[in-house]
Amino acid sequence: MSRFHLPDSPLFRIAKPEDILLAPKPWFVALTLALAFTVNLLPLSGIALALRPDFFALVLLYWAIHQPRWVGIGVAWCCGLLTDVVEANLFGQHALAYAILGFAAGYFHRRVLRFPLWQQALHVLGLLLVAQIVVLVLRLMSGAGMPNVIFLLSSFASALIWPLISALLQWPQRVRSLLD
Repeated sequence: MSRFHLPDSPLFRIAKPEDILLAPKPWFVALTLALAFTVNLLPLSGIALALRPDFFALVLLYWAIHQPRWVGIGVAWCCGLLTDVVEANLFGQHALAYAILGFAAGYFHRRVLRFPLWQQALHVLGLLLVAQIVVLVLRLMSGAGMPNVIFLLSSFASALIWPLISALLQWPQRVRSLLD
């Protein structure tokens, strides 16, 4: 009695963390960063604002981990300055936080990529918490009041959607590599 087997074709194999994916196009990286920035600009208030993931930081972190030669400290710094200008924050607070995020992502990128997505989310949570603490310290130094603990919820929400963001950003690379 023979068992039914799928053909041994790349089209039918599930991509694993050790599989090599094709490099993304530079326009795709720029487009995803622009879309994430736009999503961050959606007007929210109350608990929805506190729970909203920082999509811009997440996508920036994804590309800094997966393409550290393209997206690093300089791109992260510019993204942070853009965030500060648009949100009318203390100039440079997100720039410093995102630059630290870009540096840490470049430094830890090989380590993070060895883990499955749910464990990568724990690493991402730590990096995002560091970035948020940097922003918090800079705000406190400029005279702002101490926010609630709810301030840190966006890092946890961001870590929860890390697997989804990773899958969405890898999808074009997988589809092309599976169809070739």
